Amino acid sequence: MSRIRNDYENSLWCRLTRWVNGETDPFAGKMEMEPLRETDLVGDSVYNPDRLNREKVEQYVEDMRRNKEMRAFRILYNLASVGLCLLLIAVLLLTVSWLPVLGDPEGPNNNEVSARYVEKGMEEFGAVNMVTNMILCYRGFDTFGETCVLFIAATCVIVLLQKDEKEIENARETDWKYEPKPDAILQKITLVLTPIIFLYGFYIILNGHLSPGGGFSGGAVIGAGLILYVTTFGFHKTQRFFNEKTYEVVKVGALSLYSVTMIYYFYTSANAIKSMIPLGTPGDILSGGMILPINLFVGLEVACTMYAFFALFRRGGM
Repeated sequence: MSRIRNDYENSLWCRLTRWVNGETDPFAGKMEMEPLRETDLVGDSVYNPDRLNREKVEQYVEDMRRNKEMRAFRILYNLASVGLCLLLIAVLLLTVSWLPVLGDPEGPNNNEVSARYVEKGMEEFGAVNMVTNMILCYRGFDTFGETCVLFIAATCVIVLLQKDEKEIENARETDWKYEPKPDAILQKITLVLTPIIFLYGFYIILNGHLSPGGGFSGGAVIGAGLILYVTTFGFHKTQRFFNEKTYEVVKVGALSLYSVTMIYYFYTSANAIKSMIPLGTPGDILSGGMILPINLFVGLEVACTMYAFFALFRRGGM
């Protein structure tokens, strides 16, 4: 038979609940706070009661011998942190112990899906690189979603960090004075390296269906080339060929064309309609159907996103 408690308000559980919900002030009745008043001039110093009271509170909070609540909280916090880490480690180790052996023919990863990728990939989509077949064709919806994530991330950074024309104009005296100083050696090396980096990036993109590479890796290389150029010559020279207007056209245009391409693929695949786009001869540069243009769209999207992040975090504009 349960016992009715008349002093529930003073019970340990009730006091703990009020403390967790923030309804109880742990300092109530344990120290006196002087009422705030106007700042007084005492001799050559300024008496600020607000600052003195704040210092008293900080001294009380940091004194672990007197502040039993804070000491208990820190002990519980440390114990909970250690317990959570040990639990997470145990779960991960248990998960790893149940994973199949690498290369096990009976493993769940060796099924008809992976067999379809390997056996029918070149025949159905025309790319020699099986990874490209899988990412851009069989799992094209996932890759399209990742590209949209890049676009949304760059858009959010623009909304949060981009300055208007007046702010950028006012920042010329403060921010632009940190533009790179003329360095003959660095600039000559950059003039030689930047075209090579761009050329190599486009090579990775255009050969993504024939060899390791593709839009993501090639776009990262091109973005690195843009960052190298703007770091060496500054924004005022970079804006001659890649300004905010160019960025908008390239980024929005690449994603729009990618969207149209994927809509065509989704429609034909869902309705079992034979694609009108020829696959070409496997191994040739013009092969793989629409894989080559898709790689180009993804590469431009990645390059623009990398440069946008650098430019916006650097000075709030392109």
